[in-house]
Parts: sequence; structure tokens; C-alpha cells
Amino acid sequence: MAEETKTIRASAKTRLQRRLRFLSTRARELKMIGKALVSTKHPILVHIIPMRQCNLACTYCNEFDDFSKPVPLEEMKKRLDILADMGTSIITISGGEPLMHPDLDEVIRHMRRQGMIAGLITNGFYLNKERIVRLNEAGLEHLQISIDNLAPDEVSKKSLKTLDGRLVMLSQYAVFQVNINSVLGSGVKDPEDALKIAHRAVNLGFTSTVGIIHDNNGQLKPLGPHEQEIFEEVMALGKRSFSRFNEFQHNVARGREHNWRCRSGSRYLYICEDGLVHWCSQQRGYPGIPLAEYTPEMRHREYSTKKFCAPRCTVSCVQQVGILDNWRDPQDLNPMPMAPPANPQAELVQIGQGRGDS
Repeated sequence: MAEETKTIRASAKTRLQRRLRFLSTRARELKMIGKALVSTKHPILVHIIPMRQCNLACTYCNEFDDFSKPVPLEEMKKRLDILADMGTSIITISGGEPLMHPDLDEVIRHMRRQGMIAGLITNGFYLNKERIVRLNEAGLEHLQISIDNLAPDEVSKKSLKTLDGRLVMLSQYAVFQVNINSVLGSGVKDPEDALKIAHRAVNLGFTSTVGIIHDNNGQLKPLGPHEQEIFEEVMALGKRSFSRFNEFQHNVARGREHNWRCRSGSRYLYICEDGLVHWCSQQRGYPGIPLAEYTPEMRHREYSTKKFCAPRCTVSCVQQVGILDNWRDPQDLNPMPMAPPANPQAELVQIGQGRGDS
């Protein structure tokens, strides 16, 4: 692919704006770490879903549909205000495909007005120069795209071939930080793709991370020897990323259980499009309480609740949040029993199959 080697240097103005935003964000991140170490009473990171609908249908994904409507802007603002009142430090917008939301720019602006660090996970297909400039102006600080292969196939259209032109535009115009996540594991046809994608990301000035996909039963499966070599190479390329401090990915790569204290439901929250609080994207359904009714006492209880799924978890963002509290406060509570759903057809269930690249 000839276009893969294309690199266009950003203008001096864009490079200066990028540097200033990076320094501002890094200062706020350091403040966030200090606040998290001093107090355990607030969420550190929240994933919020403004739209479940997606323009793609990757066969491994369990986090999208093709019919949901966007959450209205005023409702999104109410949810963000509640999270700000909790003292939340970082909010990452996910989906579905959040760039399909008609008011996404204003959602990001509202996050920034509330003093929260603003991140976005997207498949990148809706990015162009005008959209990138709008995200700059809204105040976005982090953007992540997961690229699954070099060329699109029946599993995923999120390939370097289809997205490379948009990556070039990001390198030219984005003043926010960009991370490119490649994948290894079950269902990945050519593990060499992950290394080539990571090199392309670094060449364009982005950070690079790697996610590991579950096997067909949603369980950890050790990477093969060649895959592990590639994994280590990609991790080395991603030395600028916060994930390098987290040993859990090495355990995931080897199929080993990880000894840690998951603080989901407390320090990490997953807010679905219906405004319900869940442990994470792969354990949707518990506790399943409306955000407006989620009290400090509930967060405190979840902070001390031992999660049955923690040893074999692959959700990297939850693991990274856990680093800040793994050294303190043992977990000695069990999850509360769940009440039967009022509408069984609409019940959110624990999902086994998924991927840990968030």
C-alpha cells in the first residue's frame, strides 16, 4: 500500500498547539494521580456511551447495534453533571460509534467545562480534516483508534488500508493525543499485522498499544511463541504509553491469572446509553443502577467488593485504574444479589465473548 508510507508534517502552528495541549493535559493527569492517591471516594475513569449504534459490524464486537438513537444532548449533560459532582477525573466517550452522535462536540465541551479530562474511542471512519478541527476546538485531549488488520476481511473492516489516509490527517491537524491500538490473539489471521500497524502509528507520531482478544469462549488463551515475540516488540514501541507500567498485559499474553483488586463500580464506572451503571463493558448488567440513583455508599461498597472475573480480566483501562489502589484496602465483600429484571426481554447480561483493548 503506497499510502502507508505517506507522512505529512503538521504546520508549525499545529505543532505548537499540540505541544501546549499535551503539557496542559499532562499537568492535569499528574493532578489526577495525586488526587487518586489521597482519596478513594471518587471515580477516576468513567466510560460513557452516548450512542450504541455503529456504522460497522465487526464479528467479535458485543458493544453495538444498528438501530439505537443517540442519547439526547440535555440528558448527556445531566449525566456528565452527576459524574462531575462525584469528582470524576477522566471521561472516555465510547460506543457504538460516538462520532455518529450529532452533538458530540458539545458533549466534549461540557466535559471540559466541568474540569474533566476528555477522551474518545472511535473506529475513525468519520474522521476528516473538518471533523478533526472541530474536535480540536471542542477541547478533546485523547483519541484512540483500534486497527485490527492490514486489509479488511470478513471479521473487521478496521484495517490500515481503509484508515491510513485518516491517520495521516490526524498527524497533520490533530492537537490532541492519538493512540493506535493493534490486536493479537484468537481470530487474528496474521499477527505480523499488529507490528506493522504499531510501526506505522509511531512513524506518524502517535503512541501505540496492543490489545489481546479472548478465545471463542470469552476466556484467556495464551499467545503462541511468535505472537508473544510480536507482543513484546509492540509493547516496546509503546514505551510512551501509560500501559507500559501495567504488568497485567504480560499475564494476559501468557494466559496467566492476574492478582489485583478490581475497583469497577467505584473508581471505574461504565455508563451505558440507558444511563445505568455497570462494572465494565464485559460485565454489563451489574449493578445496573441508574446513575442518578448511584450513591456514594454504593460506590464505597463496590470499592470493597471482590470481583469474580478479575483474575482473568482483559479490560486494560480498568486494570490501569486499579494500579492506583492495588496496594491498599483489601476487598472482603461479595457482589449483592440482583433483583429479577422488570422486562426480561431487555435484560442486560454478563457477556463472555469480547476483547480487552479499551
